[in-house]
Amino acid sequence: MKSPEAVYQQLKKVVSDQSRILRDIEDLCSYSFDASFGSYMPEFVVQVISAEEVSQVLKIANKEKIPVTPRGSASSLSGGPLPVKGGIVLDVSLWNDLILIDPEDLIAVVSPGVITARIDEAANRYGLIYPPDPSSSSISTIAGNLAENSGGPRGLKYGVTKDYVLGLEVVTPEGNIIRTGGRTVKNVTGYDLTKLIVGSEGTLGVITEATLRLIPKPPASKTLMTIFDDLINSGKAISKVLSSGIIPSKIELMDQASIRAVEEYQPLGLPLDAEAILLVELDGHPAAINDEIIKVKEIMDCNGAVKSIIAKTDEEAKELWKARKLVSPAIVKTKPTKISEDATVPRSQIPEFFRRLKEIKEKHNVELVVFGHAGDGNLHPNIICDKRDKEEMSRVEKAVSEIFKTAIELGGTLSGEHGIGTMKSSFMELELGEHGVDMMKRIKQAWDPNNILNPGKIFPEKGQKLVLFE
Repeated sequence: MKSPEAVYQQLKKVVSDQSRILRDIEDLCSYSFDASFGSYMPEFVVQVISAEEVSQVLKIANKEKIPVTPRGSASSLSGGPLPVKGGIVLDVSLWNDLILIDPEDLIAVVSPGVITARIDEAANRYGLIYPPDPSSSSISTIAGNLAENSGGPRGLKYGVTKDYVLGLEVVTPEGNIIRTGGRTVKNVTGYDLTKLIVGSEGTLGVITEATLRLIPKPPASKTLMTIFDDLINSGKAISKVLSSGIIPSKIELMDQASIRAVEEYQPLGLPLDAEAILLVELDGHPAAINDEIIKVKEIMDCNGAVKSIIAKTDEEAKELWKARKLVSPAIVKTKPTKISEDATVPRSQIPEFFRRLKEIKEKHNVELVVFGHAGDGNLHPNIICDKRDKEEMSRVEKAVSEIFKTAIELGGTLSGEHGIGTMKSSFMELELGEHGVDMMKRIKQAWDPNNILNPGKIFPEKGQKLVLFE
């Protein structure tokens, strides 16, 4: 890499507004972290607003062997936008001018910095929806969701981000602008580069435009809250519902620790002695879901639910869902550090995963809170701790390692929606094996021979281990 000043002079020639090239220490500090752990200083931040600018910046970086880290709103929980090797942070958050809804083709065409929730809001005006709904959708950029292949509560019925991406405009690490896919639902021309890019965590290319699939908005929805005095029974009830032929749009779980945290944070009248609460949402034709919600209630009651409440109005439904929305802010009131994971298991293994999580909590004496998208096996085991307490963090690391290993033993995966980033890379071979990881590395090498694009992510480096409190 040339001197920072020489690189700066090159960047000035390709970025039209020099105020979008940041290198003051206070600016660099604000781009050194995300919502996970660790802090790494870049040399430059470039706020891009066109594919041509991205192309020119990457050509400079590739020539000078400068690391480049794409970044949206930095809401990542796995370290995706951390500039672990320094270099340039490529910020797309200002690039939010395009949201084009085509109701005839049922698509949206968007620029990378658009906030995800705005896409669904725009689609709603045409009687359509953009189904992926990560919890961070009100702040996260669509490019970040695409990079991480984000999910959300509606993933149970509608799938995750990759299921709604028809085409992309992407800038390769060498600075070439390419298009993958298109505007059609069916497209089998050559390799599916669109699916390769989605979920690649910014290591293969920089997404500069996305063509997304929309669907008609369901005409009605119904919500059911069920209360269990046994966490494992709640998992069995979920399996029974899913094997009944009814597919809810959401099944969300709160365990006893999250219930108590919410009640301390904002009293809602939740039962403190309950081991689990399940919130179920059905959507579709009013007549169909009125019948199905009663069947779901019957299944829950026959499988250990001690109480079930069907919301009669939309307002009542919002009140029931309020508890789930308060979990994340509530659980951090007791201790300042939250380790947020998203290990995922097959639906049939949900009860066993619950049982193992209870064992891990007791074995390592950690404050483990379990909530999340239980309907598709994507749970969020959160550990509340204090990263200044090294003895506690040593126990937390062991517990986190055991959670990942358990998920894999049960036929699951390290991540359902948060991605690998820096936080889970040391476990990649455990799930994929040495040869599986090697094949991914070969793809990375082919796309990015100089390893400039988001280096230090996904793939474990020699001697790397899980460290949460550095």
